Amino acid sequence: MQKIAQSGNDGKSVKSDCSVKIMLKSTGGISINLKSKVKKYFGNSIVELCKKELKYFGIENAEVEIIDSAALDYVIMARIESAVKKLIKTKKEYLPEINVIGHKETKKNQLRRSRLYLPGNTPKLSINAGLHSADGIILDLEDSVAPTKKDEAKILVRNSLIKTNFYNSEKMVRINQLPAGLDDLDYIVPYNVNLILIPKCESAEQVLQVENKINAILEEKKMTSTIWLMPIIESALGVVNSFAIASASDKVVALAIGLEDYTADIGASRTNDGIESFFARSQIMNSAKAVGIQAIGSVFSDVNNPDELRKYVKDAKAMGFNGIGCIHPRQIAVIHDAFTPTEDEIIKAQKIVDAFEDAKSKGLGVVSIGSKMIDPPVVKRAEQTLLMSKI
Repeated sequence: MQKIAQSGNDGKSVKSDCSVKIMLKSTGGISINLKSKVKKYFGNSIVELCKKELKYFGIENAEVEIIDSAALDYVIMARIESAVKKLIKTKKEYLPEINVIGHKETKKNQLRRSRLYLPGNTPKLSINAGLHSADGIILDLEDSVAPTKKDEAKILVRNSLIKTNFYNSEKMVRINQLPAGLDDLDYIVPYNVNLILIPKCESAEQVLQVENKINAILEEKKMTSTIWLMPIIESALGVVNSFAIASASDKVVALAIGLEDYTADIGASRTNDGIESFFARSQIMNSAKAVGIQAIGSVFSDVNNPDELRKYVKDAKAMGFNGIGCIHPRQIAVIHDAFTPTEDEIIKAQKIVDAFEDAKSKGLGVVSIGSKMIDPPVVKRAEQTLLMSKI
């Protein structure tokens, strides 16, 4: 019985991707049927790439069909590898060359006003995503990826982390819900990720499971890398346990809330005024701030309503949230603008910082503006306000 496997996507709406179908044979060598609009220019290099990769995995006899929609090399490589791994058992990885731009570490208090979700199995959306200037780019392995495509997505996300230029955006990956998400880490941790989102997190133990697996992978690979964690609270139980989750590890930099799953869990409909989620949002924000980390609000799903988005973000900011998620690039500018300090906030912050510097220069241990005492957390918040005003 012949073994056949397919990976990737094709069709009229597919761009920057390809479909790869491999049929193993007992004899005959490698034959490749390539269909591509760019075959005249890149056909030979695509065929040679395929032959080289099949040889790497020890496949000597096969019929291969590639339907190419102008995919980049690292995408083609991921699709071939995915098909191969459906046919044979192998732990080998066929990796593209490390991006010459290199890997940038990020800070615990990194600016995270916006984080843009991108389906991990749709390369056309990630190739130029860094140009949109979101504070974070999330390659998603969870809800936006069909169950039958999860294994393909892991390989493609790995290659994207290696080869895609996200410019100044923090590189994030949302893994699958645990325990399946632990297996995703093998494809992510060694390959330039800054932050891992833990979906549907309900306990501190789940945070520690992720952290322990990350540490084990880094130790095995003999690597040193700082990888931050952002648990997403999406259930009533998660809300109740939010403080324990926030304080589970010093690698946790933020708590995020996912309101679609949360409202479904409590049996309510999500509304724009958010009365059904007010307690949960307050609890998440308070738990995060009690530990000294960021609080990140849920996505706003109506991408065609910038006015409501602006109100939503301003309400989140007023509650103490530091950012929200977004699902379309056009939301980023609105989010950044809404989180930018107002003129009154900037003036007040400058007065606080000036008073602090004046008191410090005079050797005073007490800082005050008029009759109001100013303590260090207030000064720190004022400094952050001034920093954000210059962005």
